[in-house]
Formats: sequence, C-alpha cells, structure tokens
Amino acid sequence: MIVEFDECVLSVNEAAKVTGVPLKQVHRIIDAGLLGDAVRREKGSRVILGRALVGLKFAHETTGILTLKGRLGFIRYLLDDPEIKTIREDAVSIDVRPMKSDVRRKLTALEKVKKMITVNKDVLSGTPCFRGTRIAVHDIAEMISNGDNCSAILAAYPILTEELVHAAVTYADAYPRRGRPRQRPFWRKKGLHSSNEVAFDKPSQAS
Repeated sequence: MIVEFDECVLSVNEAAKVTGVPLKQVHRIIDAGLLGDAVRREKGSRVILGRALVGLKFAHETTGILTLKGRLGFIRYLLDDPEIKTIREDAVSIDVRPMKSDVRRKLTALEKVKKMITVNKDVLSGTPCFRGTRIAVHDIAEMISNGDNCSAILAAYPILTEELVHAAVTYADAYPRRGRPRQRPFWRKKGLHSSNEVAFDKPSQAS
C-alpha cells in the first residue's frame, strides 16, 4: 500500500511525524508564513494540506542554508506544482525527489500503524487499543519512553509483537494522549527512568 499525500489533510502532529520535522519547528515554519494557504484551521486546530508536506520538510532542512526569502521562493514552486521533481532558481538547483519519497514512505507507514489500532467507545471508554485487545497503545509507548526495553514489554504482554510495540511509539507521536496519564502498569517492579534518557525525536539545533 502506497499512500499519496497530495490530497491528504494532516494535523500538525501527523505532519511532524511524517516529515521528521520537530513539532516546535513545524509551528515556527507555519508562523513564518512559509506554507502559505496550505495551512488552515479546522475545529480550532491547525491542519496542513498534503501538498505542503514536502515544502515543510524542505523549509526545515534548508534552515541555515537558504534565507527566509529564498526558502519561501522554493516552497512556492512546491505548492504550485506538487509533481515538480527539481526546483531551479538562478544558479541553484534542488532535487526534491528524495524528500518526496521519504514523506510518502513515512505517511504509508503511519497509515499501516493506524490499521493495527482501534478506537471503540465500548473498550476502555474509547482509549486507542491494539486491534483485538484491550491493551492501551499509549501505555506501551510510555513504557518505551520511560526506559523499558521491548523484550520486557513482550514478556509482560505475550499477545504483542515487536512490530506492535514500535507501532505504539509511532502512533503516540502522531496522536498524543489526551488528558491525565494513566497509572503505570502493575507488573513494573522498578522505578521509572528519566524520559530524557530515550529521545525518539532529537530536536534540531536549527531555529
């Protein structure tokens, strides 16, 4: 399954996940006006049109290389022609195909993860769970972020697989838990490690 992103509409968290751009940087790029009318509000939240995903990734990866004006010019080409392969401006030529491939691959992976998870109001009051189970996805993601290794989680939840554990991390990044965190699982015998010890998305030094 290959997901085409040109007609998708993504939340800011989803866009951050599939482009690899840290969430704070996504907001900064939007605030700078680099994505133009490809950003809008739905139900009070920002959403990003799929045709702007490559532009978002481009804006982040060229920070410190191109000026704000220069990035804006290149991104306009991407927004006006989502099928464009190479952007040329004066003496500068940039092949955007690798960025497109990376975004398409990650978006396809996210769609695959979503199919592994279900939200049913009759199961844990609508808490996202792995399909066919009552195991909360965000609980597993929090175990990983707090220092538990995959083998320990699989020992505690034999019904899960390594793929599902990794899927939990991906899902939690794209769809953060709402409300107060759940209590840690009963089987944990040791204290939590600092979440700073495990960094899934190390923030860029670029501003």
